[in-house]
Amino acid sequence: MAINNESVFNNLGEYSLLGLGSVVALVLLSGLAVTGGALKVLVISWVAFAAMGLGAWLGARATATSPHRLVWGYGLASGAMVTSAAMFLVPQAMGLGTAAGTPRIGGIGIAAGIVAGYGTHTIGHRLTHLDASFDTTAAAIAAHALSAGLIIGLVYASMPTLGLLLGLAIVSHKGPAGYAAARRLVRDDKSATALLLPAAGVGLTAIPSALLPMPASPTANAVVFGFAAGIFLHVAMDFLPNCDAGSEIDEVCSLQEHSHGLLDELRTHAVGSTVVGAALVVAAWVAVSA
Repeated sequence: MAINNESVFNNLGEYSLLGLGSVVALVLLSGLAVTGGALKVLVISWVAFAAMGLGAWLGARATATSPHRLVWGYGLASGAMVTSAAMFLVPQAMGLGTAAGTPRIGGIGIAAGIVAGYGTHTIGHRLTHLDASFDTTAAAIAAHALSAGLIIGLVYASMPTLGLLLGLAIVSHKGPAGYAAARRLVRDDKSATALLLPAAGVGLTAIPSALLPMPASPTANAVVFGFAAGIFLHVAMDFLPNCDAGSEIDEVCSLQEHSHGLLDELRTHAVGSTVVGAALVVAAWVAVSA
C-alpha cells in the first residue's frame, strides 16, 4: 500500500505535540503528587516513563531487532508481573473480601479484571485494521498505560502501606514494550516520539486517582484490588513470549537465516526468562522482608 508522505508528516507533528504536552502535564501533576503525599505513585510514574522512554530510544536506534533480547525482555517482565500480582494483589483482594463477609467478592473483581483486560485488548486490536488518522500502535499502548495508571493509583490510595516493589514490578514491562513498539513504528516509517504519550500515561492517571478519597469499605476495596489483579494478570499473560508461527517474535526471526531452528531455540529462552523474572520478584521480597 502506498504511503501518503504528507499524511505521515502531519501525523508525526500531531503526535510530537501530543507527546510533549503529556510530558508537561506529567511534570505539573508531579508537583501535586509531592504536595499530596503520593510519593510512591510519583516514583512509579517516573520509572514507567523512563523505562518506556529508554526502551523506545533503543528500539528507534537499533538497526536490527535481536530476537533473544526481545524474548528476554518480554519474559522477564511477564514473569515479574504474574508473580507480583499473585503475591501482592490477589491475597489483598481475598483478604479484603473475607473482611467484607466472603472472599468471593475479591474473586469477582479478579474475574472482572481479566475479562475487561481481554475485552479491551481484543476490541482495541480492531483499530489496527482501520485507516485512521492516528497511529494505532501508539494509541493502543497509550490506552493500556492510562488504564494501568488508573488502577495503580486506586490500589495505592486504597492501601498506602504497600511498598514500591509491587508498583515497580507492575511497570517492569514498559522497557520491552517501548522497544518493540519503537521498532514497529520505525519499520512503518513513523516517529517513535509518538510513544511519549504512553510513556507518561501511567502518571497522567495514577497521580490523580491516588489523590482521590477512597471509601473505607472492605467490599469496594476488595473489588478494586481484585480488578487490579485481574487486569495485570491479563497484561502479564499477554506479554508472555509467543514463539509460535505468525507471532511478533516469528516476524523478527524471519529476517534471519535458519529462522525455524532459531524459533525452536527461543522457546527455551522464553521459559527461562519468565522463570527468572518470577524468581527476581520473590528474591526481592525475601530480601526486603528479612
